[in-house]
Amino acid sequence: KTIHLDLHLVPFFKSKPLSGITTFDVERYKKGRLKECGKPATVNRDLSTLRHLLGKAVDWKWIPALTVKVSKLKEGSGRIVYLTADQAEKLLAAARTDTNFAVHPFIQIGLETSMRRMEILSIRIEHVDLDRRVIYIHKAKSGAREQPITENLTHYLRKRMKALGPDQEWLFPSKRSARGHTVSIEKAFRRVVTAAGLDPTQVVRHTLRHTAITHLVQSGVDLPTVKRIAGHSDIKITEKYAHQNSAHIQAAMDKLEGRYRGK
Repeated sequence: KTIHLDLHLVPFFKSKPLSGITTFDVERYKKGRLKECGKPATVNRDLSTLRHLLGKAVDWKWIPALTVKVSKLKEGSGRIVYLTADQAEKLLAAARTDTNFAVHPFIQIGLETSMRRMEILSIRIEHVDLDRRVIYIHKAKSGAREQPITENLTHYLRKRMKALGPDQEWLFPSKRSARGHTVSIEKAFRRVVTAAGLDPTQVVRHTLRHTAITHLVQSGVDLPTVKRIAGHSDIKITEKYAHQNSAHIQAAMDKLEGRYRGK
């Protein structure tokens, strides 16, 4: 719940006391958050945290009564949207020519690590260990972890860090951000998605994570290893990717075809 508060709810509602939050405010939050992440389930987790907070405020008599309606979004079938290798290449190609110089490394890291949006944007250079090929994630959703990276990404990050200079603290620095690093890349990402000929209503920033995890599963990596790479808190989350890729599993089983027929 702390992550939902610190990263999303507090920045949006910080200008209002709890007693001043209205149903209209909640609806505005839902609309904006859904546009940002593209996942009703993620927005609903935020709303559960908000509802819990408001309920506690009533219990502790901080507010007289709960008059705000916090209704959840309808969740779909949960089918995971991911990019094919060809679509991913088109996205990277479009990002290389975009005016926002942060969008290409953001996409490159997302596709090669499965890291979440804010995990990427808040990377400190001191937390990148190129020799061990890991990125230390201090504030991950399921706890701090070491994120393994590919050899290709290691070379890519070495070049980027060299270009940023020795005194830079962040991999995605921003002078306009109070945090010192980029916190929003939505507009540039949507622009690049459109330039790549993809649908920005379907391909959102979290699609990069879905793509990386799905490709790991399709490559035959065992689920416990995928779970560790993705930073999932529960293997059941990882299993969703395997269930979706039933055609890939069937193709693997077809390799047994004919091996044990009597002659």
